[in-house]
Amino acid sequence: MKKTILVITGLLVTVAVLFVNATDANVNGYEVGDYAKDFSLKNIDGKMVSMADYGNAKGFIVVFTCNTCPYAKAYEQRIIDLDKKYASKGFPVIAINPNDITKQPDDSMDKMVERSKEKGYTFPYLRDDSQEITTAYGATKTPHVYVLNKEGSDKYKVEYIGAIDDSPREAADAKEKYVEDAVDALLSGKKPSVTSKRAIGCTIKWKDA
Repeated sequence: MKKTILVITGLLVTVAVLFVNATDANVNGYEVGDYAKDFSLKNIDGKMVSMADYGNAKGFIVVFTCNTCPYAKAYEQRIIDLDKKYASKGFPVIAINPNDITKQPDDSMDKMVERSKEKGYTFPYLRDDSQEITTAYGATKTPHVYVLNKEGSDKYKVEYIGAIDDSPREAADAKEKYVEDAVDALLSGKKPSVTSKRAIGCTIKWKDA
């Protein structure tokens, strides 16, 4: 009887592990200190965008976000404000929409174009149709932020991963501004004091295996 129970328990644990691995791309994603790979993704203007295009950049604020998630919408103006504050200082925002449009049609490129015009985006808004970049980075939520520090001509070191701040609903309630603090530290030649905070948002809509 004990042996049967152990076998069943083992099977349940295996199934649970497989489920977590299948639904959480962050298992194999980047960690702070890793070097992120560049990408070439289509922007809302039809052009391909890579980090290598930014010759004068000191780093990047890469945000995995979307049109449809309530949390992404709540953070939308804050993402715009981050670009307005830091792009001129060498840390531009690059936004990437990772959602499978068969599951979330309102995240299509056409809808992204509409959204960006409506809200006055000042940064690229790219589609990761294959979800390869999203998987490589390890993003699991929208929004999910990666602050990268540029080293040399083509090395992008991950310095912060996670939430934009500690207020997923109202910007005025934010007491800790993790992304701003991280970028300010890097601009001062220091390391961020906080390097990761759990991203709070909607789960990314993954393609079926």
